[in-house]
Amino acid sequence: MSDTTTTLLTLPVLPLPSVVLPGTVVTISLDHDAARAAVEAAGRADGRVVLTAPSATGAGDIGVVARVPNTATLPSGEQAAILQAERRAVLVAIRTSDRGPDHAEVELLTDARPTPRVDGVTRELRIVLEEVAKLRGSRRLPEILRTIAEPGALADAVTAWAEVDGEQARLVLHAVDVEARVTIVSEWAKQHLAELQVSAQIRADVTEGVDKQQRDYLLRQQLTAIRKELGEGDDDVVGEYRTKLDELRPHLPEKTAAFVAKEIDRLERMSQQSPEHSWVRTWLDRLFELPWATRTPDQLELDGARAQLDADHYGLEDVKDRIVEFLAVRKLRADRGVTDDSRAAGTVMTLVGPPGVGKTSLGESIAKAMGRNFVRVALGGVRDEAEIRGHRRTYVGSQPGRIVRALIEAGSMNPVVLLDEVDKVSPGGWGGDPTAALLEVLDPAQNHTFRDHYLEVELDLSQVVFIATANVADTIPAPLLDRMDLIRLDGYTDDEKVFIAQRYLLPRQLGRAGLTADEVIVGDDALRTTISGYTREAGVRSLERELGKLARKVAAKVATGTQIPPVHVDSPAVREWLGRAKVDDSIPERTNVPGIATGLAVTGMGGDVLFIETTAFPLAQDGEP
Repeated sequence: MSDTTTTLLTLPVLPLPSVVLPGTVVTISLDHDAARAAVEAAGRADGRVVLTAPSATGAGDIGVVARVPNTATLPSGEQAAILQAERRAVLVAIRTSDRGPDHAEVELLTDARPTPRVDGVTRELRIVLEEVAKLRGSRRLPEILRTIAEPGALADAVTAWAEVDGEQARLVLHAVDVEARVTIVSEWAKQHLAELQVSAQIRADVTEGVDKQQRDYLLRQQLTAIRKELGEGDDDVVGEYRTKLDELRPHLPEKTAAFVAKEIDRLERMSQQSPEHSWVRTWLDRLFELPWATRTPDQLELDGARAQLDADHYGLEDVKDRIVEFLAVRKLRADRGVTDDSRAAGTVMTLVGPPGVGKTSLGESIAKAMGRNFVRVALGGVRDEAEIRGHRRTYVGSQPGRIVRALIEAGSMNPVVLLDEVDKVSPGGWGGDPTAALLEVLDPAQNHTFRDHYLEVELDLSQVVFIATANVADTIPAPLLDRMDLIRLDGYTDDEKVFIAQRYLLPRQLGRAGLTADEVIVGDDALRTTISGYTREAGVRSLERELGKLARKVAAKVATGTQIPPVHVDSPAVREWLGRAKVDDSIPERTNVPGIATGLAVTGMGGDVLFIETTAFPLAQDGEP
């Protein structure tokens, strides 16, 4: 607390709409009776008034004693007065009057001598204000710092110069204690300095960025001119895109062509330094990679298709018949000129069966039989809807979905797309449900307007032949299953496996081992022993692995000279080459034992025979065992 001396005075009251601090000079308009009466009363006395703020409530409030040195008439005809605010004063009592101005009895306040603490706070305030003056480029503030030495007067002058809000000015006015007043102004000055420094840094960063862009633009223009003078071809990227668009325009839908042209125009107007420039270029590159103008003609010769299927697969007559029926419908519709825009007649063929029965290779055979390009899309473990529909361009590293990438890989707009392991698609989570995204792809009534999130244009998938594969149909969601035509592949019998091994598997494994068919001769009995003792499956994948193991062992013997070709492998020699049997086929022995019943278990991996055993217990007299 400061030691403040007081003096009592009675002065007319002049209310003002804003706070006026000591040491300031203001001009007011005498447009209301109270102000005019107060100024006239001051003129009849010693020329002083007490100024009150709008927040003043009466006795005990702080006002400012001001002198009225002069009054004048403005060009507009209004009366005005000049006020020189001098000192703070406490309103002790206010006397109202109906015939003249209100008068107040006030105690004049005089600031006490500054203490060392006040001097320290004032020095810190001056340092901050010097930085503020530099950042604001002010001429008035350095003059205030140079001419005013008293801490209290300096705080008042800085507050008046800064034109702070009414609440801040009221706090300074009511700070009778000099240390408190200087502290309030110092806190405001530090906050204001921080704001100015942030603004200056932002302005410097923006200016630096603009200057760099202008410099880069001028250098690129000069580089373009130099290349032109040297006869070097400039990178007319926009021109190349427009040329590609003109070539593809007959094959593009009207809306798609208009959208691409709009993006090319945006690219032309865009600065190369803009991040969006590379995004638009990447988008255009992906769009033009699509084979819009390429469609392979269908080969719908049914005899040739059946021959192709027979050459690639043995057995599976029901499956082959269904595929030939599918091709026959397409051939008949093409021959009779039935053009149905309800998109791709029929539903999606789904091959359901255990592993190793040839589902994927059947898809390849269908593509060969139709003369179309083939592409496989692995869906096992896919858990994000964006994997199917693509990521939106707003994300960094976004790319088209798997369907669009499959068309780019196939190189035509009407390939055979194999959706492999559709039963192993992960259920929907935070990334969306991929099975729901497949509904639009596989529904013939919707896929003619398929929209990839990355490309944002409509794609016609109605000419694409989709074939799905699955081990079990139970895990396929019902809405997706409703759009599929299930074709079940139950597996091969032992006789079919022997034929497949002799015709397909063994020659392939011998070739991989560097052997010929004349060097290794495997009898049918040896193949049956391998099938029954070393594999238990519906397909032939494990059988091929065992034949590969046999071929490698024979190749090792031949390469080291311990075995001279030809090598004959019969049933007893299988154990010598492949080791101890892995499967014990005890069905004949166990079914002949009393007390054993048989059952059949069918799973996605195939099936097996179950043995249910019973045991007889002697009964006691009461019937309990």
